[in-house]
Amino acid sequence: MMKLKTHTLGKGTKRRSGFTLVEMLLVLVILAALAAVVVPKFAGRSQQAKETAARSQIANIEIALDMFETDNGYYPSGSDGLEELVDQPSNATSWQGPYLKKGVPLDPWGNDYVYNYPGKQNNGGYDILSMGPDGRVGGSDDITNWDNTRSN
Repeated sequence: MMKLKTHTLGKGTKRRSGFTLVEMLLVLVILAALAAVVVPKFAGRSQQAKETAARSQIANIEIALDMFETDNGYYPSGSDGLEELVDQPSNATSWQGPYLKKGVPLDPWGNDYVYNYPGKQNNGGYDILSMGPDGRVGGSDDITNWDNTRSN
């Protein structure tokens, strides 16, 4: 514990020395200035991490789809296409799954991945996309398996 110095002012009156209000305010201003410089540098990292996680999940789904196709001779289709990577469809006699051990993941923003086979963007293949932070298909924030030109 810090001990404050005391000064005798005469006739037995003592005064404590410590930090003045101006000194305390100066320290707060310096800390606020540092925070104003440092915080914005880290603020965008969360968004970048989510985009990277979405790209990684899409890559894992692609691997699972390719394994499914290798075993069964076709890619899953329809609205439940990705669920066929976890639950054996009735017409898949050579199914060796589950191809996704933890089930079909949600994207980092809590939305389902959009899967289409046959693909509209990948001729002869499939399309997978995360709707991104806005939760809507379309727009510059979508993360897909056909557009790898975006960089962070």
